[in-house]
Amino acid sequence: MKRILKWVGGILVVLLLAAGGYLIYLFTTYYRVPDDQALKVKNQQSTQFKPGQTYTAMTYNIGYGSYPPSYSFFMDGGKYSRAYSKKSVRTSINGVIKTTQAQNPDVAFYQEIDPDGDRSQHVNEVKMVTGAQQQYANVYGQNYDSAYLFYPFTQPIGKAKSGIITLSKAKVDSSRRYSLPVDTDFNKIIDLDRAFTATKTTVANGKQFVMVNIHMSAFTPNVKIQQAQFTKLFKYIEQAYQQGNYVMVAGDYNHRLLKNTAEIFHTKDLDETWTHLFPKSKLPAGFHIPTMGLAKAAVPSVRALDQPYQPGKSFVTLIDGYILSPNIKAESVHVVSTGFQYSDHNPVVLKFQLQ
Repeated sequence: MKRILKWVGGILVVLLLAAGGYLIYLFTTYYRVPDDQALKVKNQQSTQFKPGQTYTAMTYNIGYGSYPPSYSFFMDGGKYSRAYSKKSVRTSINGVIKTTQAQNPDVAFYQEIDPDGDRSQHVNEVKMVTGAQQQYANVYGQNYDSAYLFYPFTQPIGKAKSGIITLSKAKVDSSRRYSLPVDTDFNKIIDLDRAFTATKTTVANGKQFVMVNIHMSAFTPNVKIQQAQFTKLFKYIEQAYQQGNYVMVAGDYNHRLLKNTAEIFHTKDLDETWTHLFPKSKLPAGFHIPTMGLAKAAVPSVRALDQPYQPGKSFVTLIDGYILSPNIKAESVHVVSTGFQYSDHNPVVLKFQLQ
């Protein structure tokens, strides 16, 4: 019996040392990309946008190419942590590219795109998306480069390098990355780093068009962090507009943009951090979120990942879209129904004019 107890005790000591060492590794390797960083513009273009002309924008959270309809995600209560295979990821990314080309946007905003990662089977999605669309200048902004997350234990999600990409048919003058507030306790290991990018192009009338790409926190339990992220974003766009610019924000806010979503999408309300109502009342004066026709069309932009997608049964809502400064006119906005074939999100397309 003493020998067994010593053996069990030895195993416990080893496990405790391993767990302690892993926690030290997580926190010592954690870092945040410094705030206010210049980004490199690739594949530069030469054209200009013009006032009074109708243009198309598209925003699309591509879910790092890992969420076909059959997929469920462990952090939402589902089963999986990694993409099924390299082939599955490439199929999804090719679907994203095909969907983009069908819409032929003048500016496109992608979120959750991995240049490398265990979860996305080490497929360079940035290279795939930009390489297939040479008619655009492109800017990549990193959100995070995480340490190896050894969870879930049966198939750890591992390391992930991920960010956001903005595409523009017009010449890009400059682009910068701005860090968003995130948790400072253990939750920072789960929700990781966040940022928005601001990409600028000079319009034919001499003003600048500021294209902001953002992906806000989804899993933080700290409401104050979400509020702080909105505060920083709203302050930036207000200042950019007051300087005489056109300002468009596009992305995944992880807040629903419509009030009566349970009625619109015929689902029960889901009380998650990413389903809270967008704080429209706190937008800078004159800024607006175009939602015309979205409730009537009833096409969701995101699905829950607690189970494989089942039309009419899975929880769905609308958390992706645009914020526009007063000098940008929205002509129409709609969600492209892809049946969630390539991501847990659907793209949102906007027709707009710079006034």
